[in-house]
Amino acid sequence: MFENSAFESELADVIPIVKTSLGGTRIIGRLCAGNKNGLLVPHTTTDQELQHLRNSLPDSVVVQRIEERLSALGNCIACNDHVALAHTDLDKETEEIIADVLGVEVFRQTIAGNILVGSNCALSNRGGIVHPHTSVEDLDELSTLLQVPLVAGTVNRGSEVIGAGMTVNDWTAFCGSDTTATELSVIDSIFKLREAQPSSIVDEMRKSLIDTYV
Repeated sequence: MFENSAFESELADVIPIVKTSLGGTRIIGRLCAGNKNGLLVPHTTTDQELQHLRNSLPDSVVVQRIEERLSALGNCIACNDHVALAHTDLDKETEEIIADVLGVEVFRQTIAGNILVGSNCALSNRGGIVHPHTSVEDLDELSTLLQVPLVAGTVNRGSEVIGAGMTVNDWTAFCGSDTTATELSVIDSIFKLREAQPSSIVDEMRKSLIDTYV
C-alpha cells in the first residue's frame, strides 16, 4: 500500500517513520494536526488506525480523535509546540481539546482573509511562512501571537497553498519538487534550517519506540 518515500530516504536514520492511513485515506497531513505533545485526528479515523498510532508513538504523545464536523484538521489548524492558529468556525469544544492535547494557546485567526489557516501557512518553533498576500500589518500581528518571525511567500513555483506544498519541523523541511531555488532560500532562512540540528526529542522518541518494540 505504501511506497518508499523521500521521508524514509532522508529521515529513516534519524527518526522512526510511522506509516498509517486516516479514515482509510492516505492524505495524512491535511487530516491531522500535532506537535511534540499530541496528535489530533478526525472522527473518521478508525479504531484500528487510532490504536496503531498510539502503539507507534511515544506514551508522552497523546493521540486524540475529535468529533468535529470540519474534519480536515490539518487545513483548519496550524501549530507549533507553543501556539495554535485555528479556523474561526471550529467548535468551542474542539478549541479546548486543541489547547489541552497539544498544550498550546489557541487563537482563532484568518490568514490573508483565508479561514483555512493550516492550508495557508507552515510553522515551526523557529519561524513560519504564510500566504503571499498577507499584509504587513497581519504579518506583524501573527508574528506577535506566535512569537516567531514570519515571512509571506510561496512554494512549488508560486503556489499560495503553503500547507499543501511543504512540511517542516525545527531542523528540516520537505517541499514539493517544483519549489524554486528562491523559494527554498526563503524557507531555509525563515526556519533557520542551516543552524538547526535534530533535538533531544528525537533521541527520546527513538528510545521510546525501541522500548515499545523490544
